[in-house]
Amino acid sequence: MRRVGLVLALIAAAVAGDGFPAAGPSPSRAQMPASRAVDGFSPAEHAGSAYKNVDPEYRRASYWARLHSLVIGGTWLFTERRVAALPAGTPDWATLRGGSRAATVTWIGHSTVLVQLDGVTFLTDPNWNDRSGPFSGFIGVRRYTPPGIALDSLPRIDFVLISHDHYDHLDEPTVRRLARKFDPQFIVPKGIKAWLADRGITNAIELDWGESVVVKGLTVVCTPAQHGSGRTVLDQGRRLWSSWAVLGSKHFYFGGDTGYYRHFHQIGDALGPFDLAALPIGSYTPREIAKPVHMSPEDAVQASLDLRAAHFLGVHWGTFALAREPYDEPPMRLAAEIERRHLDPAVAWVLKPGETRRW
Repeated sequence: MRRVGLVLALIAAAVAGDGFPAAGPSPSRAQMPASRAVDGFSPAEHAGSAYKNVDPEYRRASYWARLHSLVIGGTWLFTERRVAALPAGTPDWATLRGGSRAATVTWIGHSTVLVQLDGVTFLTDPNWNDRSGPFSGFIGVRRYTPPGIALDSLPRIDFVLISHDHYDHLDEPTVRRLARKFDPQFIVPKGIKAWLADRGITNAIELDWGESVVVKGLTVVCTPAQHGSGRTVLDQGRRLWSSWAVLGSKHFYFGGDTGYYRHFHQIGDALGPFDLAALPIGSYTPREIAKPVHMSPEDAVQASLDLRAAHFLGVHWGTFALAREPYDEPPMRLAAEIERRHLDPAVAWVLKPGETRRW
C-alpha cells in the first residue's frame, strides 16, 4: 500500500506541480546586475521545447525507466539499508562570523556548500529538508545525515547558486526560508527565475551557459553541465542545468549534478586553473541509468584534472538515500583512485558535515 501511495502521489505531482506558489510576488527589483558573455562558451541549444546537453551523443534512460528505478526498482523504497549519519564536524565559527576575507569552504551536506571568498558568503544548491521529493519533501527519499550547520545559524548569505531544478538541489522550503531570512541574490540557470517568482522570490538573475554577472566584486559564470531537469513528467528539460565558476582573488568551481564529458576541459581552458572545485562523487548507481548524468568518484578525479583544480571537494554523497551504492563507498573509491593515479592525497578533500577548511 505504501508503494501504491507513493506512485499515486508522483502522478499527482506530475499533473498538479510540485508545490504551491506564494500569495503573490513582491515588487520587481529596480536594478539587477547586468550579465555579460564569456569567451569560450556557446549558449545552450534546444531540441523542441527542451534544452540539450553539449554531448551530441548524449542519451539518457527514459523518464519512466528512471521512475521505475526510483520507486519500483529499489532506489527509493529499497535503497541500501545500511546507512548511518556521518560524523559531524565543527564549523570555524570565528572565521565564518568574524568578517574575515579568508577563503573558506564548509560542507553542509549533499551538494550544499557554504563558501566565503573576498568577504562574500554564498551557498550552492541549498537543502535543509528532511526529505527530498514532491510536495516540498512530503514524500521522497529521507535524509539520514543532518545538515552540518543549522540554517538559522548561518552567517549572512550574499548570494545563492542553483545548478538545476531537481528536488535534491532546488528545495522549495529551503529557498523560501533563505529568502525570508537573508533576501540573498539567487543566481540560477534559465527558466528557474520564473519558478522562483511564482513562489514570491524575485531577487534572482538567470543566466545561460557562457554568461556572467558580477555580484559584490565576484564574477559568477554560468558554465555547462551534462545532466537534465524537470520536477514532473510534464516539464522535463524545460529549465536549464549548469555548473558555476566564481572568480575573485581565487577561483572556485561548483559542478552541480553532472556526468563526465569534455566540458570540464572547456571550462578549465577558459576559466582555470581553479583553486578549489566542488565535484559530485555519489549517486552513480545503477550505472546503466546514472552514468550519463552522475559521475563516479573516478570520473570526478579526471574532471578535477581537466579543470586544473589545485584541490577538489567531494560532494553529493552521504546525505540522502538516493542510490544503490553503499553510503560510505564514494570516499573509499575516491581514495583508491587517487592512489592508483599516484596523485597527492592532499588534493582530494572529504569533509565532515559542518567542517570548515581554508583554501
